[in-house]
Amino acid sequence: MTVPISNLVTNVVIILGLFSNFGESMRFDLTSGHTKCVSEDINHNGMTVGKYSVVNPNEGYPLPDTHKLTVKVTSPYGNSYHQGDHVESGNFAFTAAEAGDYTACFWSPDHNPPATVTVEFEWKTGVVSKDWTKVAKKGQVDMMELELKKLFDTVSSIHEEMFYLRESFEFGVKGGRNARA
Repeated sequence: MTVPISNLVTNVVIILGLFSNFGESMRFDLTSGHTKCVSEDINHNGMTVGKYSVVNPNEGYPLPDTHKLTVKVTSPYGNSYHQGDHVESGNFAFTAAEAGDYTACFWSPDHNPPATVTVEFEWKTGVVSKDWTKVAKKGQVDMMELELKKLFDTVSSIHEEMFYLRESFEFGVKGGRNARA
């Protein structure tokens, strides 16, 4: 039995649509003297990239000193992957050594009068963290081959995520049974 190529393409597009949201982009306000943290569940050996910047309240003028941040990205076990002190922007990228919730915390020093800092933050994990434009330029590949590479990486990521979720579920079920005994 052969499956028509149009059905295969339709199924792949639907699957990609369901699982393509592995990136998070946001803008938030942070009052001086306070901290805001964002967590992302990342698989073991999962690739992640992030960038952040303070939005200048007075475009065209230097950023006020009251709008500098301290930023720290840590693993589920507290290992530090990125630290920025008194910065207005930064980037981080790493491959996760352990599975779990990684946390990015932003802290604004206390000022009198209080200042509100607006932060733009983008955090991508998995397939979307790769810069596909550089892959295309380096390899001199045509567009169809590039799209196939993207599809392959997406399917691989979905496959790894399914195994991760199955292991998490099985661990939870086994842990629950042992707890009753």
